[in-house]
Amino acid sequence: MCQTEVVPEFCTCGAQLPPDARFCHKCGKPQYDYPGIEETEPAPPPVEVASLSQAPYVQLPAEISFHNGLAVRIGFIAAAAAVMVCMIPIPLAWLRLPIAFVAAGFLAVYLYSRRTGQILSLRSGARMGWITGIFSFTLVSVIFTIAMVAVTSQGGLEKELQSQISPNDPRWEMVRQALNNPAMIIAGLALYLMLFFVILTALPMIGGALGAKVLEKE
Repeated sequence: MCQTEVVPEFCTCGAQLPPDARFCHKCGKPQYDYPGIEETEPAPPPVEVASLSQAPYVQLPAEISFHNGLAVRIGFIAAAAAVMVCMIPIPLAWLRLPIAFVAAGFLAVYLYSRRTGQILSLRSGARMGWITGIFSFTLVSVIFTIAMVAVTSQGGLEKELQSQISPNDPRWEMVRQALNNPAMIIAGLALYLMLFFVILTALPMIGGALGAKVLEKE
């Protein structure tokens, strides 16, 4: 509110002023000074902060592990295919096994990349091959154990070894004693299983890394 208590009764021009007059009705002179108005800077516009719910969602590539259901399923399929190929009675069995399991690792990486659209690194490709190798070792171990139990229970193992080693060979006595010793049989099976584990996991890992390298260039 403006203060009008100090307004004079007469203007300097001699005209009598009415009460609370702001200007002289004769000469137009202001009768008191208006308080200065401080100019304030305009407030900056509010900054809009995007809420977390409106932020774009970026899906990270799934890690290749046994917690990845798709990787597990594809690894099992590739391992089963390699085991079936190895069981086919075709020549050059010693060459068929490494080719089949290297191809299994390559196939697993190929199927996973085509299914997800994700280009795997060498490390992820090797992990995909490792999952395939674990399934390959499991399947081969089950088949090998069943075959050994069936052959041993019918006495076929001793006959098979006897057909390959002459009875006059000094090694035959050692083999016969080993067959009559359960501890030696278990140790031999454990040795074979360890060998299978190393071979059947290393070959798919090589194939998986190779598959990742090839698909990365496409």
